[in-house]
Formats: sequence, C-alpha cells, structure tokens
Amino acid sequence: MAKKSSVEKNKRRIQLVKRFAGKRVKLKEVANDMALAPEERFAARLKLAELPRNSSPNRVRLRCELTGRARGNYRKIKMCRIKLRELASYGLIPGMVKSSW
Repeated sequence: MAKKSSVEKNKRRIQLVKRFAGKRVKLKEVANDMALAPEERFAARLKLAELPRNSSPNRVRLRCELTGRARGNYRKIKMCRIKLRELASYGLIPGMVKSSW
C-alpha cells in the first residue's frame, strides 16, 4: 500500500488538471499560432507559465486504483501487476487465465 499522502497529492493534481484544462488549451493554441504577432504569442506563453505547475497533465502519476502503487501499472485497467495477477488467480477478471506451458 502506498503512502496515503502520495495518493492524495496525486488526486489533487488530477483535480487541478481538470480545472485548468480549458484555459491551458486556449493559451497553447494562441502561443502556437504562427499567424499572430510575436508579442501576443509571448504574452500567452507568460500566462501559461503563471498557471500552477500541478495543473500540467504530465505531472499526474499513474497509480493503481486498489493499492496506490506507482510502478508496474497497466494503463487500460489502471491496476498494478500484483493485484492484476491476484484477481486473475481468483477468477475475478473475465477472460483472463493463468498461463502454463
């Protein structure tokens, strides 16, 4: 089980990303629009830099939904490899069977 503070910090980051997503997209469009004047683009980049750091999507860490583990996660099911194998062994994941050869 991961530290509760790490899991909560990641949840706060997810909320910030959602809250500033629209503003961030608009500023990025202005900043990357080559048809605009350089001053306008530079001003948009400055405003983008003033946004909270944790509102950037790449600051969010992929964590296991069950344990909060940060390493060895599968993106599609948002679960770490350990819990995935445990649930598969109990037959709780449809279509997944333990391999043997």
